[in-house]
Amino acid sequence: MTKILVIHGAGMDMRGKVQVEVFGRMTLPEYDAAIRGYAAALGIEVEIFHSNLEGEVINRLHAAHEDASVGGALINPAGFTRGYPALNAAIAGVRFPVIEVHISNPAKRGLVSEVLAAGRGGVSGFGLIGYELALRGLKAVLAA
Repeated sequence: MTKILVIHGAGMDMRGKVQVEVFGRMTLPEYDAAIRGYAAALGIEVEIFHSNLEGEVINRLHAAHEDASVGGALINPAGFTRGYPALNAAIAGVRFPVIEVHISNPAKRGLVSEVLAAGRGGVSGFGLIGYELALRGLKAVLAA
């Protein structure tokens, strides 16, 4: 099975510390442990990456594009959801499908994701289980 890159965008390191009424009390390391558990149950290898810097996320996507072992990506853009055209161009330009994941529903807070238009699709509003749904979807797309 190919590897799936999971990217956490700007501000994800603050999960469980701020806006707990929206995102809950789980911290990013707890998210990562759950994501690894979902992936293991599905027989998927994951690599998890976080950065608060747009350029670092773009560089990681570009490196994954060159890495034949990476077959797809999930991204929770968080603070990169709007206003980052270079990131959107990187997502649109990689050779593999990218699925956007949000714990909450950004539209409920009046946000329209610009990342969603650049990727293959998205999952939002289902909490942490959204990562499992996205992994299942990506696995199905890669198997087709």
